Amino acid sequence: RRAMKFGQQAVLFFSTGFYSGYIPFAPGTFGTLTALPLCYLLSFCSPGVGVGMIAAVIVLAVWMAGASEKLLGRKDPGCIVIDEIAGMLVTMAGLPFTLFTAVAGFVLFRILDIVKPFPIRTLERKIPGGTGIVIDDVVAGIIANFTLRIMLHLIEI
Repeated sequence: RRAMKFGQQAVLFFSTGFYSGYIPFAPGTFGTLTALPLCYLLSFCSPGVGVGMIAAVIVLAVWMAGASEKLLGRKDPGCIVIDEIAGMLVTMAGLPFTLFTAVAGFVLFRILDIVKPFPIRTLERKIPGGTGIVIDDVVAGIIANFTLRIMLHLIEI
């Protein structure tokens, strides 16, 4: 096996959530946790800047997930967690970052990412490559974001 170039190593570093995806149990959960500091930092941005940054992360995630899949020679390997990072950023988009929203958003996103209700599982199965790896998590993040907004409205936090 040939040695990887620096650029390839960098792609794997970021696509595995700073190597958190190599944790042997629950890599998706640990990958999602790595997104929380990014969510916190984005909470200080204006909504427009925040959405722009999240869109950029999603585009990069699609590219990196596809590149990592090729580098590792496996379809959607579990160590790729940049999709969970993108999904968690979407979950928290435009919401205040508090202990409640961080925990509730994390739990909602992980449940949706694991259970994969319609249309999440369908998207994951039908769309190939990096887009397929990332799209299901983005949709799970959208659903979690709306659910969390409803929760916040109902309990008026």
